[in-house]
Amino acid sequence: MNENIVNAVKVIKEAILESQSQVLRNANCSLLSLYYGIGRFVSANSRKGTWGTGAIAAISERLQKEMPGLRGFGERNIKNMRSFYEFWSPLIDRQPSAADSDSAAPVPLDAIRQPSAAEFDLEAFLSVGFSHHVEIMAKAKTFKECFYYIDAARRCRWNKYELREHLKADDFHHEGRLPNNFAATIPAPRQAMAAIRAFRDEYILDFLNVDDIDATSAEDVDERVLENSIVANIKQFIMAFGRDFTFVGNQFRMEVAGHEQFIDLLFFNRELNSLVAVELKRGEFKSAYLGQLHLYLQILEDQYKKPHENPPVGIILCKSADKAFVEYAVRDFDKPMGVATYRTSEEMPKRLRDALPPIDELKRQLGGEP
Repeated sequence: MNENIVNAVKVIKEAILESQSQVLRNANCSLLSLYYGIGRFVSANSRKGTWGTGAIAAISERLQKEMPGLRGFGERNIKNMRSFYEFWSPLIDRQPSAADSDSAAPVPLDAIRQPSAAEFDLEAFLSVGFSHHVEIMAKAKTFKECFYYIDAARRCRWNKYELREHLKADDFHHEGRLPNNFAATIPAPRQAMAAIRAFRDEYILDFLNVDDIDATSAEDVDERVLENSIVANIKQFIMAFGRDFTFVGNQFRMEVAGHEQFIDLLFFNRELNSLVAVELKRGEFKSAYLGQLHLYLQILEDQYKKPHENPPVGIILCKSADKAFVEYAVRDFDKPMGVATYRTSEEMPKRLRDALPPIDELKRQLGGEP
């Protein structure tokens, strides 16, 4: 057996046993500290050529034999620990003990000084699980983007699969960018900001079959096909829209002065404490859509809003929209409205398509299977 492998296994094994014997106030912080320390040790030895080719695989195999039942130390995950260390070490003010690359001992991340980057929230960093960190490192391009997803994962308590959906949807570049009139129509600033954060300017509806939407068919027929597809996949649609949305119904019937009106999709948002009317349009945004949506919001407010609820919010979901034109068109309406666009998986950039989970895994997730 290669002496480097034997020594490496001994060092990592001692680090694991030491970590398991400690009683720490935060188990997740303990694991991150352990993985960071092992990642530092593996990085120092594997990157400098101290270990030969296949060393990490051999270390993993030997660990499994010497510590039966050990989980999380496969070859891939040990490489993830190395990536975790290499990604974050430039921003972490390491203590003297953390500078010793010959040790794989846990680095006391909860005792480090606050890193100099103003955006870095150490509490949030330590509250997010390692699998979340791995997902974020694989998809996010900048530290600022990583901080965004770490904070969101903590606040919203996303599991790994929910986080993956939000990474796929590229929330960082789309949240809060919906063209809208919320600031002018929602009197309470905090409520207006909540509404702005609740919606994105673009949604990835990867369950839609573009072949079902015929550009040559009548617009109302085509929009009904789009609506039916969303209703048939309502769980996925809500996952794309946000976890605080509850589906009320489609083709929601209302009547005023003897005239029937139908809202394509009606939701309730728990955070906003508001009904949310969504109108589906297959093509490009038209200013006339706002008048129709404004009428629906007026009827909802007069006839359906509960006394304790906030005013209804309206969203037009269409295939394309000129944001500058939307901002101009919506500004004189006195009901809170915004315009978002959607795209299907076939139209997604390759980097976003690559973020999609395997179809079998997605089916298990949506079917509630473990």
